[in-house]
Amino acid sequence: MQELNLGLYFLSEAVGTGLLVLLGCGVVANVILAKTKGNGGGTLMINWGWGLAVFIGVLASAYSGAILNPAVGFGLLIAGKITATQFFIATAAEMLGAIIGAILCWVAYRQHFDEEPDAANKLGVFSTGPAIRSYGWNFLTEVIGTFVLVFAVFAFADYGDINIGVPGGLGPLAALPVALVVVGIGASLGGPTGYAINPARDLGPRIAHAILPIKGKGASDWSYAWVPVAGPLVGGAIAAFAAPALLGLAA
Repeated sequence: MQELNLGLYFLSEAVGTGLLVLLGCGVVANVILAKTKGNGGGTLMINWGWGLAVFIGVLASAYSGAILNPAVGFGLLIAGKITATQFFIATAAEMLGAIIGAILCWVAYRQHFDEEPDAANKLGVFSTGPAIRSYGWNFLTEVIGTFVLVFAVFAFADYGDINIGVPGGLGPLAALPVALVVVGIGASLGGPTGYAINPARDLGPRIAHAILPIKGKGASDWSYAWVPVAGPLVGGAIAAFAAPALLGLAA
């Protein structure tokens, strides 16, 4: 078995998450910022954009197994699929990649950020926020959405396992099911909170929003920032404990 190169492992997670956030935040910017070609494209355009961002991020991070999400990584750690070292390296790489991806999104849309009069729209490109602010209910929404994501990741990992008699062999298209799950979560469960379902995806860009010289950007809403971090981690942990039994794979 080939020894894991931790440097490449870190780079794989950073590049994959950076691309995910660049394209995901990019589709939000295209829909909500002033004078863009995609302005007013609607929620489904954002859902599909984020799904395709996940697809590309997964393809770009094959070496590390395309975790791209500390909530997924936490679930894998609980399930014994990765080590604590891998989890912490992946999480650090995901945070760095998310910040860089968000900065590149700002660079691409710099003029449109300058033209956009609404500070809330500018923050909305970078991070999520609730439609109705109620921290407890917002937290539960993120738990539920992330449970669906991580549960699906565990299900896909066993798809094609000869030991349970399921055919597989999707090759590079193995990234597609996860991308479609993200689209589905956004369309079905994204209304209350904007479906962060990924602590790095929300916290990294929020940090970028705080440090970038964005004209008229307003506050970064740090009072809400714990929700899209804690909710996904709890949802991922619940999925890790529940998936083996619910999928019929308990030892």
